[in-house]
Amino acid sequence: MPTSPAAEPLPAARDPSAAPTALPGASFDPNIGGLTESEARRADLLWAGGLTLSILLIFAMLRFLAPAAVPVLVALAGAYSLDPAADWLERRGLSRTMAVLVLFAVMSLVIAGAMLYLVPAIGSEVAKLPAFFRDISHKAIPRLEGLLGRPLPADVRGAAEALGEQGGGLAEKTLPSIAKLAMGALSSTASVLVFGLGLLVIPVLTFHLLRDYDRLVAWCQGLLPRRYEPLVSHRFGEVHAVLGGFLRGQLTVGAILTCLYGLGLSLAGIDLAVVIAAVAGFGVMLPYIGPGFGLVLASLSLAVSWQGPWQLGVVAATFGLGMTAEGLYITPRVVGGKVGLSAVVVMIAVLAFGNLFGFAGVLLALPVTAALKVVAQVVLLRYRRSRTYEGTP
Repeated sequence: MPTSPAAEPLPAARDPSAAPTALPGASFDPNIGGLTESEARRADLLWAGGLTLSILLIFAMLRFLAPAAVPVLVALAGAYSLDPAADWLERRGLSRTMAVLVLFAVMSLVIAGAMLYLVPAIGSEVAKLPAFFRDISHKAIPRLEGLLGRPLPADVRGAAEALGEQGGGLAEKTLPSIAKLAMGALSSTASVLVFGLGLLVIPVLTFHLLRDYDRLVAWCQGLLPRRYEPLVSHRFGEVHAVLGGFLRGQLTVGAILTCLYGLGLSLAGIDLAVVIAAVAGFGVMLPYIGPGFGLVLASLSLAVSWQGPWQLGVVAATFGLGMTAEGLYITPRVVGGKVGLSAVVVMIAVLAFGNLFGFAGVLLALPVTAALKVVAQVVLLRYRRSRTYEGTP
């Protein structure tokens, strides 16, 4: 009797020093791989339809598997984000396993350092929130009226006093409730075990996925029909370019602005400098709204902790320099002409998917939006090259 063939092993990982083939970047050359126009159109439409159907099936499965899917999605996101760094270490002579171990060691040190510094700093500033809101009505309003030389309009003063009183009371009630809720969620043995298992599974899955990332990509490529593999791989490369361009650009710009705002607001000596800097810095994902909200918070904090006109000059210079540098230098240099996603579209997707599928939907919102953007571009490309659009018989 014929014996069943042995399971085919994963293909060898690509050489990290070689030019990537799976993710070549985004350029809408319609006939990649020497295909005819009709073959390329058929492959593109099948790819677009198959990818859209796969996304719908994944979201249908999340209805039943959302809690179990979260650790896997977090691990996939971690492996995807760290793969370029692992490839960089490989090009410098490290084995793939050693490169992953080095990355894990560095990330552990970074996370430990952040926990030791940021958690106490943010905790102490969050604890100031009740007093901060109450000082808005008790200190900020009289100081603003003194600077203006006249009393504020009654409706403005009333709104500010209401914000101070209600915000302070809400903060006093909410912060202990959050702490109590967190302790209650971990009070049972089952909750502790599930939480601990999730924390343990994520780094283990991330390690294995990152170590075998290139092999998994090569294996998936090996499943594609040989005739259409170059074009389909290129389309996935376009998804990667859109997703990577948005992530790298927004996170890098946000981190730079957070450091800039944090330094300036700390020099000004205002309360909640770290929190306000993070809101204004990473709020750049919402154009004008995020930085504007950060400026409002900084102005309120400045009125509460007023020490002299020099503070106003430092805060104004900080936000003026930050907004000018972001528009004229940071974003053009960091993001440049990379293809990305609209920040507004991403926020709508995060809100919609998060409302429908919980935290798993939030994790999938960005890659799904990137994929659907490329699908829409490919379908539009094929329509514009069709006889219907060109009006030819």
